[in-house]
Amino acid sequence: MTTTVQLSDSSISLEDAGHGPPVLLLHGFPSTGSLWSLVVPALIAAQYRVLVPDLIGYGTIDAPSGVRVDMANQARWVLELLDALHVRRVAIAAHDVGSAAAQILLVNHPQRVRGLAILDGVFAGNWAMDSVASIRAWDPLEAHRLLPVLVRRLGRSERMREMLGAYSGKDGGMRLIRAARDLDPRQTEHLDDALRKVGAPALVIWGESDAILPVSSVGRPLASLLDATLALVPGGHFTPLDCPTEVANLLIKFLAHLPP
Repeated sequence: MTTTVQLSDSSISLEDAGHGPPVLLLHGFPSTGSLWSLVVPALIAAQYRVLVPDLIGYGTIDAPSGVRVDMANQARWVLELLDALHVRRVAIAAHDVGSAAAQILLVNHPQRVRGLAILDGVFAGNWAMDSVASIRAWDPLEAHRLLPVLVRRLGRSERMREMLGAYSGKDGGMRLIRAARDLDPRQTEHLDDALRKVGAPALVIWGESDAILPVSSVGRPLASLLDATLALVPGGHFTPLDCPTEVANLLIKFLAHLPP
């Protein structure tokens, strides 16, 4: 079921499906919640309640004027969403820069997180900002021309092209430019000690051919920091779309061993 939840200074759209322990799935840039569309059915079948929001300012809902859509605010909004849904503790799986929001939430509110799975995510200040530099510099007057360029770069599958379609036209292009310009690696640059101290159960899943955030320079150090198993899967950066069966199986195994 897709629903819209009103928060303190914005609204958020999410898919809320299934029954059982809640699992929150966070996408990154330039994705939407549909990144997880091929993983959700397996989690529901495994008896989990699956919460899949579009991060605010991504997808189809614009962020409020004058408010940054950085990952610190995304973490704040996610916490408000959990409160609105009366979810006290949740397991989180987060992809790309969505993992920054998850790390910030975990450090600030560890009692709310049962466990954290990171897929092709960020580590310290390593956010692959060079890969979004052209979007950050894009002329807003040419925002309507951004999607075709993005599709040529990333649209290797029909599912990927469908997901990127959320950024069509002038309005979609402007959301993407704004989101890119608000990305700020400083927000996780100094979280290492805090993440070690929390010591939450963790899993790191990585596409073995991820060229955006390579496993050697990002995935392995992140897994070491979190004292987590590192699982390599046969995909590129967008593993929930590249290899959903492998991702779902790893998540289900991880979730089954989390404390209540």
